[in-house]
Amino acid sequence: MIVFIVIAILFLDQVSKFLVTKNLFLGQSIVVIKGIFHLSLVHNRGAAFGLLKNQVPLFVVTSIIAVFLIFLELKKRKQVLIYEVSLALVLAGALGNLIDRAIYGYVIDFLDFRIWPVFNIADSSISIGAVLLGLSILRQKK
Repeated sequence: MIVFIVIAILFLDQVSKFLVTKNLFLGQSIVVIKGIFHLSLVHNRGAAFGLLKNQVPLFVVTSIIAVFLIFLELKKRKQVLIYEVSLALVLAGALGNLIDRAIYGYVIDFLDFRIWPVFNIADSSISIGAVLLGLSILRQKK
């Protein structure tokens, strides 16, 4: 199941980025729900929220280390479903953004809710995975 989650998220992330880059030009924004949700093509050369712009080698090395550590942790097979799913989500997101950085030198972002920086499916996967990981750790300590 873990492999399926990683492959599915990675596929959705890369296909959505491909479709957006083929149908929008950089900086273009298409209204989906007026004032609430747009598709806006952005090239993020930094980390979350555009921090540390143009530090591609740092992000690539950090991502590779994170992917390696998550892979090692998943190999332990702790049999705690929420824990494994959370790691799979973080792994898929890290791989999705790593692919972008390795190929383009930036991450393709396009989900624009106007009250938050533009993001992508990989970012969502990392965020959901991080929340689930936190909940899993809190449950284990009880």
